[in-house]
Amino acid sequence: MKTFNNLWNKLCSYETLLRAFQKARKGKTKKAYVKEFEANLEENISALRTELLLRSYQPAPLKTFIIRDPKTRKISKSAFRDRVVHHALCNIIEPIFDKRFIHDSYANRKGKGTLKAIQRFDEFKRKVTKNNTRIGYVLKADIYHYFDEVGQNILLKVIKKRIKDRKVIWLIKKILDNHSVQTTGKGMPLGNLTSQFFANVYLNELDHFVKNELKAKCYIRYVDDFVILHEIRETLEKYKNSICRFLQKELALTLHPTKSRITQLNQSVDFLGFRIFYHHKLLRKTNKRKMHQRYEAYKQLYEENRCVYDDVYNFLQGWCAYAKHGNTYNLRKKTLELFERDFPHEIAQTEINRLLKVYGLGRI
Repeated sequence: MKTFNNLWNKLCSYETLLRAFQKARKGKTKKAYVKEFEANLEENISALRTELLLRSYQPAPLKTFIIRDPKTRKISKSAFRDRVVHHALCNIIEPIFDKRFIHDSYANRKGKGTLKAIQRFDEFKRKVTKNNTRIGYVLKADIYHYFDEVGQNILLKVIKKRIKDRKVIWLIKKILDNHSVQTTGKGMPLGNLTSQFFANVYLNELDHFVKNELKAKCYIRYVDDFVILHEIRETLEKYKNSICRFLQKELALTLHPTKSRITQLNQSVDFLGFRIFYHHKLLRKTNKRKMHQRYEAYKQLYEENRCVYDDVYNFLQGWCAYAKHGNTYNLRKKTLELFERDFPHEIAQTEINRLLKVYGLGRI
């Protein structure tokens, strides 16, 4: 296995940090903290570079808040200058690890995402059931309290297989340590760019076990959510038992006791926000409720002049692109009609009709 040393100077270069800033500010150019950092851009990047080179860099304490969608989750938010460092780190080491990721790992990777994962599920479903001419099965599983249970020493051990630069390892430890945890040496902050990347690095070990040791062909993983499809239920039972042993022994993780089960493919399968049936897909009720809550929040912000039309339009366009992969014709058309009513704008009619045409919903 190829290893990498001498990464530190490249990571700390002005060019790398400038590119990291540009990525960190994407979609946030109007935020006050971005404007403040940008106002003295050269000075702020030079200061970060000096702190990194001298290894005096110390991340600011994370700001945490609770969201319910509907699960209760604690999200941790890094200071903007720390997000610049996170992007710089990922820009350097992500390409090294991404080459080792399996094809069917779909979270937080270029050219992947939820929609590609759902399309792959459909492909595997047709393959396993011979185009719905026989019964097939799916093991649908997720990992219990994944981000809270990640073993930091195990993660570092996995990273060190590829990264031999001690200064890069020092920075990774700094980022991991900047997180208050219930159990020492466990957990990553949910919400950090680095946590999303490390989540893939950690479970890449599981991916290779499933593909290379179990020889499972129809396997898809999205963060800690994964499915395996097969013609024989007993084979999936064996896979599940082997995965449980591997996770416990090698990664100090366990499968969720109630969310990890085997079902027939002719029944509803909950996967990445959709209830997937053989011939159609429906948005989960919790997914529709979350969209409605965000819509109402945007409506209030717009009425108070705290957001602009483009913000709401971009949100709606993204949601329509996602929802169109399910049987949501009436829901999308009704939502777009509400949007025209609730967000009056001089270009609203033209833009709404464009969306209706793009998503095959006719015209208002």
